[in-house]
This record gives sequence, C-alpha cells and structure tokens, in this order.
Amino acid sequence: MKKTFLIFVLVVIFITGCGKTSSSKVVDEFGKKINNLKSYYVEGVMELINNEDIYTYNVKVSYKKNDYYKIDLVNTTNNHEQVILRNDTGIYVITPSLNKSFKFQSDWPYNNSQVYLLTSLLDDINNTDNISMKEVDNKYVLTSNVNYPNNDKLTSQEIYMDKNYNVKEVRVLDKDGNVEIKMTFDKIDYSPKFKDNYFDLNQIIEEKNIGSNTDNKDNTDNKDNKTEQTKSTATIDDIVYPMYLPTNTYLTSQEKVSTSTGERLILTFDGDNPFILVEEVSKANDEHVIVPTFGELELLADSVAIVNNNSVNWYSNGIEYYLASNTMKTGEILEIVRSISVLPVANLK
Repeated sequence: MKKTFLIFVLVVIFITGCGKTSSSKVVDEFGKKINNLKSYYVEGVMELINNEDIYTYNVKVSYKKNDYYKIDLVNTTNNHEQVILRNDTGIYVITPSLNKSFKFQSDWPYNNSQVYLLTSLLDDINNTDNISMKEVDNKYVLTSNVNYPNNDKLTSQEIYMDKNYNVKEVRVLDKDGNVEIKMTFDKIDYSPKFKDNYFDLNQIIEEKNIGSNTDNKDNTDNKDNKTEQTKSTATIDDIVYPMYLPTNTYLTSQEKVSTSTGERLILTFDGDNPFILVEEVSKANDEHVIVPTFGELELLADSVAIVNNNSVNWYSNGIEYYLASNTMKTGEILEIVRSISVLPVANLK
C-alpha cells in the first residue's frame, strides 16, 4: 500500500512539473523566434508617463536583416510625426513638418534599450543573468534588466507574451515598480515583404510629400487650421520654462532677438549648475534639408531629441529648443529637458 501511494505521488509530481513552463523554455523559444527572422513589422501604441501626464505615440516598426530599421512615431496629441531610419548610409531622424532630416553616425539602436523593437527586447533578456517569470491572465511575464544610460530612473521591464511567444505588451518600471513606459503591440507580422527602396531616405521623403498633397479638401482645411493653431500657440511670446531646476540654480536673464525665420529667445540660468535654454520659432524648409549631426537619439515625451555630451536639441509644438551646460552631465541635462512644459510656469521680474 505504501509502495502504491509513493508511486502515485511521484506520478503527480512528474505530471505537475511537466505542465509548468520554465522561464528558460520561454526565453529559448522567444530567442528562436526572433533570431530566425529575416524581417518583421510591428504596429502598436506607446505611452510615456511624465509625472501625471501621459504622452501617447502611434508606432510602426519595420525591420529587415542586416541592420535596416524604419520606425514611424506619431504623437497623438499634436499629430507631430518623426521617422527614425537606419540603412547603409547612416541613421536619420526625419521630421516631415520641417522638411528636414538629421543624419547621425551612431550605434543606435544597440546603445540602449528600445521598447518597441523585438530584437532589443531579446537583447535585454539575454543580458539578464537571473531572469524571473510569472504567469498572468494566461500570459508569460518575463522581468528583465534594461539599459537606459541617460535615464537611471528606469531599472527593469516586464515583457508580456502569449503562449505562442508573441510579445503583447512591455512595461518599463522605475525602482519603485511604477510604470514609466508602456508599449502595447497590436500587430506583429513575422514575414513582411518590403520593396527594394523601402528603407531608402529619398523614397520616404517622397512618400511624406505625396501624402501631404493627396489629402482631400476637408483634411487640407483641417491641416491649415492645425497649422494656424500651432503658430498661434507656439509663438515666442509664450515663453516655456523648465518645471525642474537643480538646487541653487536660477534664471538670471532672458533676451529676445530677431532671426531670418522669426524670433529667438535666450534664457540664461546661473548658480551651482548653470545652463542656457534657447527657444526659436521653427519654419519648414522649401526643399528637404539633410543636416549632419553629432550625438545620439533620445525619445522625449513628445519628440525625438539629439543628445550630445553637454547639450540637447529637440523640436516641439512649432518651437525648436536647445539646452546646453558645461558643468552638468548628460543625465542631469535631460532631467531639466524632460521637465519643460508647454505652459509658462515662471516669469523673470
């Protein structure tokens, strides 16, 4: 009787163990799925949480083996669109509203985590020594390390997969477990067919121009209204101030000068961490311009920024911003940049 009971217990343990999927199996299966891909296409929605504000992007990701990437980012609040492109000639940030592209020589997207790239998620998983897993609502949830060198607030991420190892959602967390970035994957195509010129810069520029010229009249009127609204709300009269300043740092002067495209405002901050903030009305170029740029890409709440060792340059709501400091580190500069609001919060007396 005892022998029979022991055999029964061993069988139950064996069956129970076989029924539970281990984290190593999930990692292996997901790795096989991604490593064997020659291309993929993703559509989804990304949310960036900045204090109490949530900034939402519609995201489209196209990838082809041998380092071809095309990421379409559209801010749903102001319809501001930017395209990140990587091909044989370099890395570009295309801004259709300015008719301008910034060209980089960079390690992007391999120099930090990218929440919308399947290949980047796999890298984060592989770079985590002791990955943990749980099952929630019939999904596998892997918790991995992240690599955000310019934002040490972000410490880990939860990757939600269905039972076929398809990524459904990613949540990037701070040290307290608060969600700072959320990416929801609405569509994944593991075998898309791209045209030969799909990742060509000139082709993308042409497509964006065609798209703006083939709208119907109603859409054109709406665009004109939005443009006028942008011009009226993004004038240099609406001075934008940082909502965060380092300790013992304060505004000492603001100077407005005229330029060929409008007005430029120069704000000078002195104290323990001095810096300057330049705000300038942006104007679209008549012909597309490619600007060689040194630096790296950083996704802000409503724009893709260009980050150098001591400066950050970005475009938002009709205004081009430039913030520079000779004393602060890049992470400290970006902390100020992320705090900048579209509403003025202070005035120089």
